[in-house]
Amino acid sequence: MGEELKVKKIENGIVLDHLPCGTAPDIMKILGVDDETKETISILMNVPSSMYEKKDIIKIEGKEFEDIMVDKIALLAPGATVNIIKDFAVIEKRKIRIPDVIDVVNCPNPSCITNQKEPIKPKLLVEFTKPLKVRCFYCERVFSEQDVMEKM
Repeated sequence: MGEELKVKKIENGIVLDHLPCGTAPDIMKILGVDDETKETISILMNVPSSMYEKKDIIKIEGKEFEDIMVDKIALLAPGATVNIIKDFAVIEKRKIRIPDVIDVVNCPNPSCITNQKEPIKPKLLVEFTKPLKVRCFYCERVFSEQDVMEKM
């Protein structure tokens, strides 16, 4: 028996693939998907994978790569891929990596100057990726992945 598609191909948009199993709902929040979203979105969870035992996949029709929050997604799914689709074909694959500096998440320290209504952009320096450990550039406190996820 041949392969069958469980979800149809998209004509133009992006496919987030190789997401760790169970991360799709959190990634949908990062993408700002809600009842007002106009794009067609397919979410596949617990899909068999050769890279992981299981993975999640998100397909978004009409979404441009520039529209997604890659650095935030990297915190949840380092090693995932973004496939850019044009005319039903993958024209480019990009690997998602944790950046050296995270500036899209506030410092978890409530006393940090970045959380005091000052016009200072947060800057978390990545010290380790497995498990994730970051150090705030300003208050110099070190935080775990869980601390960072609570600020997203």
